[in-house]
Amino acid sequence: MTFPPMVLTAAMVGAETTRAQTPHLPITAEEIAEDAAKCREAGAAMVHLHVRKPDGSPSQDAELFRAAIRAIRKRCDVLIQTSTGGAVGMKVDERCGPLTLQGADRPDMATLSTGTVNFGDDVFWNPRPLVRDIAARIKALGIKPEIECFDCGMIDEARALAKDGLITLPAHFDFVLGVPGALAARPEALDFMIASIPDASTWTCAAMARHQLPFVELSAEKGGNARVGLEDNIFLSKGVLAKGNHELVAEAAKRARAKGRTLATPKEARELLRLT
Repeated sequence: MTFPPMVLTAAMVGAETTRAQTPHLPITAEEIAEDAAKCREAGAAMVHLHVRKPDGSPSQDAELFRAAIRAIRKRCDVLIQTSTGGAVGMKVDERCGPLTLQGADRPDMATLSTGTVNFGDDVFWNPRPLVRDIAARIKALGIKPEIECFDCGMIDEARALAKDGLITLPAHFDFVLGVPGALAARPEALDFMIASIPDASTWTCAAMARHQLPFVELSAEKGGNARVGLEDNIFLSKGVLAKGNHELVAEAAKRARAKGRTLATPKEARELLRLT
């Protein structure tokens, strides 16, 4: 079977990973942009973006996003997807900071988590009214959401959002597998989620920690796309820290090519994910 080019996304920063865990986590706009350019060279077509305050704490401040987006676009043509999840405990207006950016600073995509889920010892709180609020803001900005699904019910909620006119089908889904307290990273779980999405929809798999790179191979075999990066996993191999997101992208690219997949350029990714 011939599959389309594979879209690799680099989840570069996140809200949970710290410099204490890895000194290679980019925090400033310049650090993020430098690593993003290396990720592009290694095979990434898109970056999934969070931002941090100078002290390393998570933020959804629009001006921090603006600085990072401008720095990235100055260096390379990688697509930029901003998070609206932020960090656990943030209120909706704070989470939606990047959705206030317009013009040349507007992101190419934004994430939309469609349900509440246990997140380690915390709860990632997404009641239905909040989900609809964020979906409406993404729609008003004129960009496409990536539907982040930590369990299968979140796919059904995306169908409900489409019925209400808040998103358009076919959509693009991100299956987030292996978060403690949520759906585990199991091949059969991935198969079920693939089978559950609306016809003609596209999908990416973001598997956590030690599952990240093996699930790149599974996703490649099944015709999908994959997300890697320090947000979800800091190790290149057991006990070996990745010296930047670009090392994880390079390893993902190698594994994808070994499965017979070519890698999408940002231009191809824009077409495949229907971002035009």
